Amino acid sequence: MNIPYLYDAGVLIAVDNDDRRMWARHSLALEDGRDLHVPSVVVSQAWRDSRRQVRLGRFLAGCHVVPVGIETAKAAGILCGKAGTSDIVDATVVTMAASLGAIIWTSDPDDIRTLIDAQDIKPAPVIRTV
Repeated sequence: MNIPYLYDAGVLIAVDNDDRRMWARHSLALEDGRDLHVPSVVVSQAWRDSRRQVRLGRFLAGCHVVPVGIETAKAAGILCGKAGTSDIVDATVVTMAASLGAIIWTSDPDDIRTLIDAQDIKPAPVIRTV
């Protein structure tokens, strides 16, 4: 059984900057048949210019870009309140990862850890740093 991955904006930015290590991790995950998820709000955070982000577009083609529905949006807002933070994108990442049982890939493990700790669910999502 492969545990799914959930990518945050740091992953997309790394790929957009042609980070070879992130491309290698992503390629291995695809070869392993892992489900790869990206919340749609994360795409919004990283996407700026279709003409210059062809590489990122190719990367996203191998991922499930997940829309943020009303229940996830509410849960992310509640999580921000519990954690005393205001980054709804990070809260959405943590909320979705918890519901999927996914490993979170992030460039911001401290903020993600704060949200995971506030969520207080077991087992807590695992964090991997870009």
